[in-house]
Amino acid sequence: MSNKTRSIIAIILMALPALMLTVSGIAKLSGSEAVVDGLTKMGFGPYIKLFGIAEIIFTVLFLVPATYKAGFFLILSYLGGAAAIEISTGKPPVALVLIALAWAGVFLRDKKNFLPA
Repeated sequence: MSNKTRSIIAIILMALPALMLTVSGIAKLSGSEAVVDGLTKMGFGPYIKLFGIAEIIFTVLFLVPATYKAGFFLILSYLGGAAAIEISTGKPPVALVLIALAWAGVFLRDKKNFLPA
């Protein structure tokens, strides 16, 4: 696979979770009824806006080349918690798919991120 092809695939794989988190963050900040109802039933009602802000900030950090590593780890942490909640409540673990896409994208972008220094 050429470097250009690998780079394009990496961008696509990184953009998918970024897009999903951006949409989710906007839904939380705009007070989408379905999102508010679901999170309130799980006991996260007071934190909905905070979750939305965090998703947007983490995504911006992930998309900026100088800070993508910090954004990557913050997104993984956030999605890890989301996956745990999804699994414990019997919902499909969509967060695990987003984690896998982010990992694959960052790996294709630069394999050195996963090797010891």
